[in-house]
Amino acid sequence: MQPLRYPSHSLREILTMMNSSKQNTGKEPSPKIIMYTDGSSLGNPGPGGFGTLLLHGQYKKELSAGFRLTTNNRMELMAVIAGLEALKLKNAEVTIYTDSRYVVDAVEKGWLLKWIKTRFKGKKNSDLWMRFYEIYQLHRVNFVWVKGHADILGNEKCDRLAVAAANGTDLLEDIGYLREQKTLNQEAE
Repeated sequence: MQPLRYPSHSLREILTMMNSSKQNTGKEPSPKIIMYTDGSSLGNPGPGGFGTLLLHGQYKKELSAGFRLTTNNRMELMAVIAGLEALKLKNAEVTIYTDSRYVVDAVEKGWLLKWIKTRFKGKKNSDLWMRFYEIYQLHRVNFVWVKGHADILGNEKCDRLAVAAANGTDLLEDIGYLREQKTLNQEAE
């Protein structure tokens, strides 16, 4: 079977073409985006990466980045954040397929709102959750949990992107993780 071929337009160009430089007033149909995400950590904590695949019709955009020291949960959440932040128009209808129960359950079961109300007392990754929450509110997002490593093409592609990013040579610092660890260490003293 031949792999699908996609034009090389950026997602921004695609959405701009779709809306012919008009702002979405709610009367025009909003863009429908399919997003697959995955995170990886080689050791937990350890080097990590995320992979995100954005699909709109025949177009696709892949995103990934690697970090020197992070956790799997942070990379799962970062994959979703990167995808949502790549959308330049507001009010997009986004279906996110992820194998992260951590991400899906935090949103779908209302944990995130409780964490925000309690200022994340006793919870990790507050920096990423607040970043997620800001961008999440700009769109209509539906999460779908998928089983990891179950031959779901979009999920498998994101897994390969995430692992490759984690194994990369130009790894970024996960400043939020480092700050969180410093705070936890100071509290333990």
